[in-house]
Amino acid sequence: MAVERTLSPRICEGDCAVLKRGDVFKAVPVLRRRKIIFEKQWFYLDKAIGHAYGTTFEVTSDGNLQPKRKVEEAPTETKEAGTDNRNIVDDGKSQKLTHDDIKALKDKGIKGQEIVQQLIENSTTFRDKTEFAQDKYIKKKRKKYEALITIVKPSTRILSTMYYAREPGKISHLRYDTLAQMLTLGNVRAGNKMVVMETCAGLVLGAVMERMGGYGTIIQMYPGGGPVRAATSCFGFPKHFFNNLHEFPLSKVDSLLCGTLSVETLPSEPEDTTLTEEEMNGLADEKQTSVQGTEEESSAETAMEINQTEEQETMDVNAEDAECKESKERENKENVREKQRKQWERRKKLTETAALLRERNADGLLVASKFHPTPLLLSLLEFVAPSRPFVVYCQYKEPLLECYTKLRERGGVVNLKLSETWLRSYQVLPDRSHPKLTMSGGGGYLLSGITVVLDKGKSDSSNSEALKMEEPSAKRCKVQDLCC
Repeated sequence: MAVERTLSPRICEGDCAVLKRGDVFKAVPVLRRRKIIFEKQWFYLDKAIGHAYGTTFEVTSDGNLQPKRKVEEAPTETKEAGTDNRNIVDDGKSQKLTHDDIKALKDKGIKGQEIVQQLIENSTTFRDKTEFAQDKYIKKKRKKYEALITIVKPSTRILSTMYYAREPGKISHLRYDTLAQMLTLGNVRAGNKMVVMETCAGLVLGAVMERMGGYGTIIQMYPGGGPVRAATSCFGFPKHFFNNLHEFPLSKVDSLLCGTLSVETLPSEPEDTTLTEEEMNGLADEKQTSVQGTEEESSAETAMEINQTEEQETMDVNAEDAECKESKERENKENVREKQRKQWERRKKLTETAALLRERNADGLLVASKFHPTPLLLSLLEFVAPSRPFVVYCQYKEPLLECYTKLRERGGVVNLKLSETWLRSYQVLPDRSHPKLTMSGGGGYLLSGITVVLDKGKSDSSNSEALKMEEPSAKRCKVQDLCC
């Protein structure tokens, strides 16, 4: 019985793909005849459409992509290597090929692999280097002269690595290992009802959507006029992923908690339909009058056509002006109706999201914002059900320490933890595995915990008793004796 093999996803036009060259990433849309510049190379993605993700391409001289063919390596018997590098002096005279020679080779259309081979053959010190130094030299020259680009499918790890390397300020310096800790501590899974508040260009939102796989409900809280989802669009999610994605402004959270959020000012559907019907009737009347006007104008023009040719031209100009005015009026009215329709749809979605938040049964809360986390967390925790996790990310420790103390005073949470993730990269190669010289200074801090039922009556008395019991009674007696 034949076993069906799952085919790897193919690159299609309109997808969002990630270009990879070494450790550098860049997210681009896959479009035909669109010039892309990446790592000092320009090319088109037309020839890449139809190939599988993960394919490595070579950039040709005319800017097209050609799949790289596997080339068998030269046998190791002919490879000569030295035993010591101390006698090698880097005086710039060991390479016989000049910059002009290399440029002439490129102009002839010679590929990067052949250029690297010529550099090796014209180097006077290559055979005296150790085997490790030779591999390092070849790797360095290949990176410079071989125009190899790999197209990979976007994922949370790839996009977070890309943003952290290129624009860390846009994601509040959120490292990919810290983001993984957030998703784990927040128990993000399919079928959950998650509340997400982030100002990381939509990276945290995209990670949550990828983890949930289109199942469940996500409510994004946003500041300002609208949510920012630049990184979310790079994931290339299908349309049904956005069906259960809701948004709600932070400016309306207080009124929603106080119960003063009114829906009376929102236009209802029947009022909109009557308005559209009246406008349509008005347009129909205008059409009839315009038709009658054009008929009268045409008859007048035919009557005066025999004697007055100059007046005919002026009437034509006037008719054209009238038609232009009518068309502009129609366009303006259509624009007004379209704007009203969009406003009504936006307010309708807002009321649906408010109804979801009023249920106060969210399965988790993730906060990764540039704003102070204490007021955000204290207000958004009201929408989370008991025995549910919450995670707060901040680039600095001091705001989370204040948030920690406020939660202790407030109560209603258990298992509070303030942690910092530590990451170090290693080079793993035969006989030369070691930590890399450069590493990240810090990946931010996380405050996590679990919500419980808050009894407000008991919380006040317990807080006062806790303040009394802070200092032991024996110590208080000793202080009083000393004062006397």
